[in-house]
Amino acid sequence: MIESGYILRPANPLFITFSLLAATLLNFLPLGNAPWVPDWLLLCLVFWTIHQPRKVGVIWAFCLGLVMDVHNGNLLGQYAFMYPLVAYFGIFWQRRVMGFTRIQQALHLLPLFISASIWPLIIRWVATGEIPFWAWSSLFSGFIEALLWPMAVVLLLAPQRRPTDVDLNRPI
Repeated sequence: MIESGYILRPANPLFITFSLLAATLLNFLPLGNAPWVPDWLLLCLVFWTIHQPRKVGVIWAFCLGLVMDVHNGNLLGQYAFMYPLVAYFGIFWQRRVMGFTRIQQALHLLPLFISASIWPLIIRWVATGEIPFWAWSSLFSGFIEALLWPMAVVLLLAPQRRPTDVDLNRPI
């Protein structure tokens, strides 16, 4: 699982932008508030803040959070506060998470994903004073995001793995 000897190419900023845009568009799909639908943008933000913290950080997370707030019609600032907070912890845990295998990374990031799915419930409770019983099923999406983490790592690191020029005599 850990590829210690593999040298990755630098991440292309266009690919980073494309992946964040694609994740945002996946969040825009009209699937409703089903508990099995993960927050694709959150998963992508956590990945890029762990793997490229100098290119994707808290400012990207805040701007994309504002976009999600406007799209969902939620209380303005709900996602604009949650995404930068998650991005901060992604950057803060970067060195710790990178030393684990992908399954261990998913387990390590599980509390982060669950806390991100609890945040809208806390906002709803503060704003309206009630939490419907069925709203607790949204915690399930945190587990789905943790299960999708190994696949997201493989998918989002794929462009960095390919060699720039193929040479059969080159050892690396």
